[in-house]
Amino acid sequence: VQLQASGGGSVQAGGSLKLSCKASGMIWSVFSGSRIGWYRQAPGKQRDLVADVTSGGHLNYHDSVKGRFTISKDNAKKTAYLQMNSLEPEDTAVYYCNVESSSHDYWGQGTLVTVSS
Repeated sequence: VQLQASGGGSVQAGGSLKLSCKASGMIWSVFSGSRIGWYRQAPGKQRDLVADVTSGGHLNYHDSVKGRFTISKDNAKKTAYLQMNSLEPEDTAVYYCNVESSSHDYWGQGTLVTVSS
């Protein structure tokens, strides 16, 4: 199984980016039955949960991104997304996707997001 994260880059504050995380080597029913999470890790800091969506579609967001970020997934494409709007310099980090259940825990390689003021 591989998770390929993409969509990171450098933007100015107030800009937008959309991250994607595509799963390969995984059947769609495993993807759809998993919790999908986006995490981020800034330099010198721990990795924190940004947003996640359960297999049942329940959404959860870190307080700092509520109203600005939107997590979604396309089970048929085995792809998760993180739409990030109104980006702030504090959002600068490496973003990782995670596909997790009681039987597996997969991580992508990370994609760097840099927000300049």
